[in-house]
Amino acid sequence: MIEPQRPSRPGGVHALLLAAAVLAASAAGGFLFYRLTAAERTTLYAAHAVSGAVAPEAPPAPPAPTATPASAPAPRIPERLPEITLPGPDGITHSLADWKGRPLLINFWATWCEPCRREIPLLRSLRQERSRQGLEVVGVAIDAPDAVRKYIPSHGIDYPVLVGEQGGFAAISAFGMDTVLPFSVFADRTGRVVTLKVGELHREEAELILERIREVDAGTISLAVAREQISAGLQRLSTARTAP
Repeated sequence: MIEPQRPSRPGGVHALLLAAAVLAASAAGGFLFYRLTAAERTTLYAAHAVSGAVAPEAPPAPPAPTATPASAPAPRIPERLPEITLPGPDGITHSLADWKGRPLLINFWATWCEPCRREIPLLRSLRQERSRQGLEVVGVAIDAPDAVRKYIPSHGIDYPVLVGEQGGFAAISAFGMDTVLPFSVFADRTGRVVTLKVGELHREEAELILERIREVDAGTISLAVAREQISAGLQRLSTARTAP
């Protein structure tokens, strides 16, 4: 390893010490979960093959009084669908409220994302198979509008798609998420976020989640029980998928 040359002047030593302190502070901060505040510098990443699911948490108790100012809280998965308005490929704006009263599967994706592309046939099938349940699939493409307009007909996407570049990053932020694709948000008929699946969605995972949502909408189980069963079930499926 090449050692950096030692500065010959005291001022140079002070400058190096200051730079080292800044780098150490940056490393201690780790990866910022809320990078979306600077969307123009944000880079999207495809998720690993196996990723998990998260559900909204109960609001935390108010913090005890402190003499020092607290740092900004990390974004949280919302309890209810946030107000998101984005244009479709035709430029007409839509909001998630357009599908109020229906269970929703909101899939964040991009045309360049390989696991996103693999999900499309499944999303089409789920929408058709669960039409009696009222399920609507809504794609949110974090991509250039021209790329999305060309991709939709060539891959037979027959569910609604919203398109957002900078607006898409704001939508990701509204769900308390980082810049990783794909991820899918599942909500019940009343707009409550049941769970959020990070990474490629597989059929057995989707069936598990949608069955619990059907039971929630029917009033046979509570939302809390549904979330517990989804979490345990997805963990079992993930373990089975990665077993040798």
